Amino acid sequence: KQQVADQKKAKFNQPEGDHITLLSVYNSWKTNKFSSAWCYENFVQQRTLKRAQDVRKQLLGIMDRHKLDVVSCAKSLTRVQKAICSGFFRNAAKKDPQEGYRTLVDAQMVSIHPSSAVFHRQPEWVVFHEVVQTTKEYMREITTIDPKWLVEFAPAFFRFSDPTKLSKFKQTQRIEPLHNKYEEPNAWRISRTRKRRN
Repeated sequence: KQQVADQKKAKFNQPEGDHITLLSVYNSWKTNKFSSAWCYENFVQQRTLKRAQDVRKQLLGIMDRHKLDVVSCAKSLTRVQKAICSGFFRNAAKKDPQEGYRTLVDAQMVSIHPSSAVFHRQPEWVVFHEVVQTTKEYMREITTIDPKWLVEFAPAFFRFSDPTKLSKFKQTQRIEPLHNKYEEPNAWRISRTRKRRN
């Protein structure tokens, strides 16, 4: 049964990452008229999808109240990736040449969780929702990004590096975090966020 569940789950996997995979699951549920039978067949928790539907309705209400237009990304998933990157820029990580990934903000070593849609792809740059510590520190809910988006959406945190002032290792990274001179030196670092343990 576990193997069948894994196969059903794998058909939703998107190369852009877990957030887009979740969007794909939601859209498939919507296409199937929010069917509970569809959830059962695809090993998806209907309660979780209903919670996502409620959050979507709340967001639509907020946008309506503020007279904001609701514009679909249609097939342009890059817009969704950029939106996620703009909100999770502090949780950016780059593939490490030796092993796993290194977060940009505090150089913490992390790995992609085995349940991730991108676990076998190992993209170069990612943002993640949270870090879960088990045998390793794993990133959960990952989306692939273009590193230029970090500079675009968080210019106070990131800038393009001056290649003449960097070591050869740093030259390959191209982006470096900035410190906020008006706060304590480590005030904005990712290590201050709470970690869950499984």
